[in-house]
Amino acid sequence: MLPPIHLWGLSAPLEPLGGGHRNAVFRTSELAQDLVFKSTRRTEAQLCWLTQVHDAAEAAGFTVPRLIPALDGQLAPEGWTCEPLIEGRPFQPEDLPQIADRVDAFHRNAKSLAQRPDFCSSRDLLTETSGGDVDLCALPADLLALCRKAWGALDGEIGVIHGDLNAGNLIQTGAGPALIDWDEARRDNLAFDRLRTRPETATAAEKTAALAWEVACSWTLEPDHAALVARVLKTRF
Repeated sequence: MLPPIHLWGLSAPLEPLGGGHRNAVFRTSELAQDLVFKSTRRTEAQLCWLTQVHDAAEAAGFTVPRLIPALDGQLAPEGWTCEPLIEGRPFQPEDLPQIADRVDAFHRNAKSLAQRPDFCSSRDLLTETSGGDVDLCALPADLLALCRKAWGALDGEIGVIHGDLNAGNLIQTGAGPALIDWDEARRDNLAFDRLRTRPETATAAEKTAALAWEVACSWTLEPDHAALVARVLKTRF
């Protein structure tokens, strides 16, 4: 299914973009400013929450793809979002430490922001059963116990995180690094971001907690991937 770009008052050729494991992604061509359209499960409230998060990221020196409302003001009409296409040089995994200071600044800037609507942190999920893409009730009992054991071993500061810091979500532009795909952003342990940007400081407990999160948030959406990660998680205990 193609995105309903007419809801933004547009008519343009569309072509699929790779990289979206959970969402369909298309880009326009032949526009003065080409755009990216993504399918989304997020609500209007969850998308509106990103406004202040993007403010914090821009203040830290990142370029971010601000969501463009449709003609009726909605951010996700018919389950699609629109944002500017950001072009530049792809990051490599070994480049991630280069943005460590900017990510730390983003964390400071977003420290006081509330939790994303209907999301939970890993700490919350020690007692809650669902939030965002996580439904712990869908997990087998042994995996549920391992995830909670891993998250219970975490200490450290809670704040707003990007939640999916990897080289594929970073683009080097003429204006500096652009950080895209904020779909998994939420309040959670800052270690989930820092173990990517400051791997030398990551503890075994933080790495195990991140594996547990990957299992939990992927279990219903990417079951094959989740099963592979679950096998690795089980070797940690």
